[in-house]
Amino acid sequence: MSADTPGSPVADFLPDARSVIRRRLREHGAVLLRGFDVGGVGGFEDVVRAVSGAPLAYAERSSPRSTIQGQVYTSTDYPPSEEIFLHNENSYQATWPLTLFFYCVRPPETLGSTPLADTRRVLRAIDPAVREEFAARGWMVVRNFIDGFGVPWQQAFNTDDRDEVARYCARNGVEAEWTGANGLRTRARREAVHRHPVTGEQVWFNHLAFFHVTTLAEEVCTGLREMFGEDELPTNTFYGDGERIPDDVVAHLRSCYRAEQRRFDWQLDDVLLVDNMLASHGREPFTGPRKIAVAMAEPSDATVAGPA
Repeated sequence: MSADTPGSPVADFLPDARSVIRRRLREHGAVLLRGFDVGGVGGFEDVVRAVSGAPLAYAERSSPRSTIQGQVYTSTDYPPSEEIFLHNENSYQATWPLTLFFYCVRPPETLGSTPLADTRRVLRAIDPAVREEFAARGWMVVRNFIDGFGVPWQQAFNTDDRDEVARYCARNGVEAEWTGANGLRTRARREAVHRHPVTGEQVWFNHLAFFHVTTLAEEVCTGLREMFGEDELPTNTFYGDGERIPDDVVAHLRSCYRAEQRRFDWQLDDVLLVDNMLASHGREPFTGPRKIAVAMAEPSDATVAGPA
């Protein structure tokens, strides 16, 4: 959706356009607002509140982010040369944001898109036998918080209190096991196929491929497998009963995502809204000082319908 007059304030556009934006979001899975004067990060947060209500805190973290202000964060702080594979935000948790917001503070010089893939189409593309296996067995994520590998557990859970971590895990269906002097292993079984709480459509909604060790660069995957057992890796995924997923099955899933992937080039002041259950998102490698602000809204567990 583009501004009728380039540079017109987005705050003037939203009151009358909100219902149309939300309808298109539930139909297409994403909406791009382009050509508006957003008013910086503060104005971006106002967009979130106008469309979806108060932004959410980032809990049970799996990737490094920095707070810009309030509940507005940087996009994942990975090196520019690395791809971030397609995924659905926080789909490994018991609850997740239904709506995501991205704001282009500074576009990259080259590439750096936030590609999207329709999870309804991904679900249909998956081999029926593979799809039915995961629908029946679910999937499991195992995370090992090890010094020097990934996000420390203190950052992931926003606390250094072990008892608070245990309480959080108990509330959210996560099995927690303390290992070594300061290590933590968590296991969580989740569903791979969900029904959207507003549209009622079935979607492929999970972190199964994203967290699997083979989705890392080949040399990184090989190195980690030489260092750790399958259930001792910093992060890895399994069938919901804990059995190993064959590498070729995960490769098939990645190919289904890539076949449905769509991209666009960021422009200054773009605001992208994503239905987190209807569209997965990722990040291309890039050059230049790319800065994308992110906010999340509308907590969901796929059982309670939110506003249409």
